[in-house]
Amino acid sequence: METTKLFLITFFAAFVGVIPPGLVNMTVAKTCLERGKRSGILVAIGASVTVLLQAFIAIQLARYIADDRWMYNVMLRTGLVVFLLLGIYFFVKAKYRSSQKKVKLSKHGVAKSFFKGVMISAFNILPIPYFCAVGTALNLKGTVDYDYITVTNFVIAAGLGTLVMLYIYAISFLKINIKEESFARYSNYLMATLMLLLMTVTLVRIIME
Repeated sequence: METTKLFLITFFAAFVGVIPPGLVNMTVAKTCLERGKRSGILVAIGASVTVLLQAFIAIQLARYIADDRWMYNVMLRTGLVVFLLLGIYFFVKAKYRSSQKKVKLSKHGVAKSFFKGVMISAFNILPIPYFCAVGTALNLKGTVDYDYITVTNFVIAAGLGTLVMLYIYAISFLKINIKEESFARYSNYLMATLMLLLMTVTLVRIIME
């Protein structure tokens, strides 16, 4: 019973955590419209595989850093640098995209789309403190035994919850009447703005620490 409860709570936490527009889900949506449904879903699968590793790291950290502010601060500062670099990348790409008269749609190979998801999810370190908080919350009473079954259950639930929500993003964006050329041209500005917002939030959290 406890194993099922742990799985459902973690699955729901992962599912909800991907709902707000973010680096990974917007990349999946962008890829779907630029490269097609197949490429978008492969990006989602690749991203979810990375989440498995991030969830594993998080559940291990949850055992040790509940009161360790140093590790928390290191992760925040790392995220700030990553968001800055990605923001510059998307802004430059958006300027290049705007100079093109027409966006030609093409297909990514299976491996390329998959590893794109893996890499873009690896840049997004927010799932680690997020799942770390989830793991800590599940053990507030100190009754969770971090054995092999519990850790595996937590990791799989996190990956599946992420994958389901990313798949919904892919399907939803394909059903919306959006002109592919317009979205491909301006989505990079949206991504750059998102990086700026994430930088601001992260910087505020660092200052408040």
